[in-house]
Amino acid sequence: ATATACAKFGLDCVVYMGEEDIRRQKLNVFNMKTLGAEVRSVTTGSRTLRDAINEAMRDWMSSVADTHYIIGSVVGPHPFPMMVRDFQSVIGRETRSGCLERFGRLPAEVIACVGGGSNSAGMFYPFVEDSDVVLTGVEAGGRSSAAGEHASTLSYGAPGVLHGSYSYVLQDEDGQTSDVHSISAGLDYPGVGPEHSYWKDTGRVNYVAITDEEALKAFQQLATLEG
Repeated sequence: ATATACAKFGLDCVVYMGEEDIRRQKLNVFNMKTLGAEVRSVTTGSRTLRDAINEAMRDWMSSVADTHYIIGSVVGPHPFPMMVRDFQSVIGRETRSGCLERFGRLPAEVIACVGGGSNSAGMFYPFVEDSDVVLTGVEAGGRSSAAGEHASTLSYGAPGVLHGSYSYVLQDEDGQTSDVHSISAGLDYPGVGPEHSYWKDTGRVNYVAITDEEALKAFQQLATLEG
């Protein structure tokens, strides 16, 4: 989306992306480059989203006079989590109005995946005040519950600061962020949006973790039954 907007308005577009995510999202990378974006591979750390954000923020801090920072998840310093939530909430608003129009009522439960949390924040936000609607966020349980084998921040993390926001973080005893794993590119992030942390603490949203194997089986079952 950023590459498209930059192409539309003739702006330079630089995208920082972890080397591992570039491998896992080849089609997205091809599309961005086709639109004229420069995709910079990040080879430090785990070579995923966390490290890409690190490099993008470093670049932004050194060139604030002529650079605008854009993030696609509800992480980082204010106002970025709020901005992304509001933009992403189009999916929740459409779902809410569609249910009322088609079924004459709201859904009993709304379920969405949680990595950094943009998809789920956008889906949940229009339903937050609807107390009869159960909200369930599903985290990346990876291979197991052992440290470094999952990305279930709200299930196993503790309060901390990451990328400029206070939220739940997967971290060691010294407060250093832990390595994470998920079969899904984009869900392997050691933190989560601060609003998700608030929803967890207030009990408004239920958060669960499922393993890579469970996610793949569910995807295959859904594809078989629903097409």
